[in-house]
Amino acid sequence: MRRLGTEAGAGLAMLVVSVGVAAPTLFGAGDPAIPRGWWIALFALFLTALLTATMVRSPAIVGHGAYAVAVVSVWVAVLTARNTGLLLILLVVTAATSVYLFPLWVGLTVAVLNTAVVLAVTLPGSANPTEPALVTGFYLLIQVATVLSSATLIRERRMRRELAAAHVELQAASILLSESARTAERLRISRDLHDLLGHQLTLLTLELETARHVDAIAARAHLDRADRVARDLLRDVRATVGQLRTEAPDLETALRQITAAVPGLAVSLAVSPGVRIGEEQRVALIRAAQEIVTNTLRHAEATKLRIEVTSEDDVITLRAEDDGCGTADVVLGNGLSGLRERVVALGGEIAFDGRAGFAVVARVPAT
Repeated sequence: MRRLGTEAGAGLAMLVVSVGVAAPTLFGAGDPAIPRGWWIALFALFLTALLTATMVRSPAIVGHGAYAVAVVSVWVAVLTARNTGLLLILLVVTAATSVYLFPLWVGLTVAVLNTAVVLAVTLPGSANPTEPALVTGFYLLIQVATVLSSATLIRERRMRRELAAAHVELQAASILLSESARTAERLRISRDLHDLLGHQLTLLTLELETARHVDAIAARAHLDRADRVARDLLRDVRATVGQLRTEAPDLETALRQITAAVPGLAVSLAVSPGVRIGEEQRVALIRAAQEIVTNTLRHAEATKLRIEVTSEDDVITLRAEDDGCGTADVVLGNGLSGLRERVVALGGEIAFDGRAGFAVVARVPAT
């Protein structure tokens, strides 16, 4: 089941609060300045606009327009309710919602405008001007505190996501750096084999060839030197093989290093036992897993991510799917575009689907 985004969850919570504070006017505790049916319709418009603003992710103009409707409708609702009571809390709810849609300054501006509405409601008919000033100042402080605290929570959540994404990228970079070091070491060993063993084999051949053309006594000395060269050669070969035994971790181990203990995201990984893959393909799949995890952390609002790697007919398939909000219109950013280019360069193909969560299917030749 897809998880509602933070904005949607906040919208539902604010819906409950809004209905609670408006209940007296809704159910007859006080008569509004306009017909009750019109006031109820106005309140319903406010709720609908507020939920639309918090739940519709794209296009942005829809959410922004809905928020503007919510702001105006709540002003009219408050101004036309004769017995406001706790109804002024709707203004606080409206200001707090702004931080999920706009920069901080917009929320503070709405708080100031809402305060003017509070003053317009409390000032008429008040014998003591101190009371309206206290109420107005109180609601101004409440709105500013709510906007700032909500903005802080959103910023902290974003920073946690970025920190988790940086952790994944660091793990992937560490694995690929180790792979690069091993590749460089293999190249060095191959050069040493060519230089050292080539020289020794040449020397061994010359000693044996010379032994064939001299008498038995002289041949014995050449054969002894050939024996020493052969023993040295065997020792060097064993040492070189020992260095080559330091192999890179298999694909599953590398992927588990990347996906282990990602804060705020439960990652399940399954790699078929029969997966055999070349070095370039291995690097591509490691990069793919890194990009998928970081993309999920930054954009999907997901709690679960499943990654599966299978092999069939010399084709390696990586499937990944999260339970996030998804998007019907998938737009590839730099990360996903780079992932597609890397897969295509290996003769593979990749597909993205954002209709239910976000899914990625990449296929590359095994070698």
